[in-house]
Amino acid sequence: MRIKTVQDIARQSRLASRQLSSAPDAVRNLALQRMAEALQAVKQQVLEVNALEVNAAREQGQSAALVKRLTIDEKTFNYMLSRLNKVAQAPDPLNRILAGHTNPAGLQVYKKSVPLGVIGIIYEARPNVTTDAAGVCIKSGNAVILRGGSEALQTNSVLTDAMIAGAVSAGLPEHAIQIIPIPGHEAVGELLQMDDYIDVLIPRGGKGLIKRIAEGTRIPVIKHYDGICHLYIAADADPAQAVALAINSKCQSVQVCNALETLLVDKQCAAQMLPLLAQAFQARQIELRGCERTQQYLTAIEPASEADWHSEYLAPILSLKVVDGIDAAIEHINCYGSGHTDGIVTQSLQLARQFEQQVDSASVMINASTRLSGGGDYGLGSVVGISTDKLHVRGPVGPGELTSYKWVAYGAGHLRD
Repeated sequence: MRIKTVQDIARQSRLASRQLSSAPDAVRNLALQRMAEALQAVKQQVLEVNALEVNAAREQGQSAALVKRLTIDEKTFNYMLSRLNKVAQAPDPLNRILAGHTNPAGLQVYKKSVPLGVIGIIYEARPNVTTDAAGVCIKSGNAVILRGGSEALQTNSVLTDAMIAGAVSAGLPEHAIQIIPIPGHEAVGELLQMDDYIDVLIPRGGKGLIKRIAEGTRIPVIKHYDGICHLYIAADADPAQAVALAINSKCQSVQVCNALETLLVDKQCAAQMLPLLAQAFQARQIELRGCERTQQYLTAIEPASEADWHSEYLAPILSLKVVDGIDAAIEHINCYGSGHTDGIVTQSLQLARQFEQQVDSASVMINASTRLSGGGDYGLGSVVGISTDKLHVRGPVGPGELTSYKWVAYGAGHLRD
């Protein structure tokens, strides 16, 4: 049997997308349920194949962080299945009437949501992206081409084969879900040139990967480069709440894109807040770096440099800055932030509204942890990433965000005068 080329895969996806776009919601939901059932049937095979790839990654000296992202255990596998089931239960993002009217001549005009078409997902290490991406794309009526990292090729292949079988058994086209099984960067390079067949690319991984994808293709890319997330503690913030939110935002999981990287403290509460914060962070072994004013209160911490304000650490490191009120906090965030997630701790509705209106970020958190900015907590279920772009989507990318729209006009022989 001839091995399919990247162009073969892209062409087949385009043809499948035409059929998939008209598949009823009930059929797409049935496909998602069958995909979950098919995955359950190969659970042991997935765990065994994944264990071999995890061991190989360790022997090759891969980082502990990569090994962790690569690993599928019982808990992770069950979580992957739950995401498929949740997206099946979500409202249909297609065929929604977004706007409409009947003009004076009786022409009925409306705008309805439709799939984007073919989505290419390029990602590193995380096999859970394989199931999340397939689930979100099928729910939104899009064909999907998966290209995971070579370190998880066998795991991703087993997962994809099972999902294809499940989707086909529900009546979806065979090539609605495809994986590029060809290792190496050459296949990715070919995929980036398939603008005749692929409508959108979504890279998931480090800044280097995302930058290479965005700069190497004419296909539109949904992306975010950095998650330089801030929390501003206003002068009127409740101290206990402020400490709890700062700790959760930073420490719940330090290596993720919505983890806190810079903490801003109002000068009016700095004398009270900074010692409380330092004690809490140091108890959790977080390295603190502070501006000159911060160091007046916390003499033992390292100085923060200009580079720190630009840094997404993804590590147990946090920069602190004392600011002259909310205007200075907003100015710092809009200057140094990446537009991902930024929050305020305050008891003032006026300050909260000013922060929400003036901070230019995809997610703005009012008295809530930055770690809550995501598909699950926003009620989107599965997502395929976070976008800090403003076109075509912003924030968590779920089924509804993988749609476009078309205009439809119903007439009765209407002619233009």
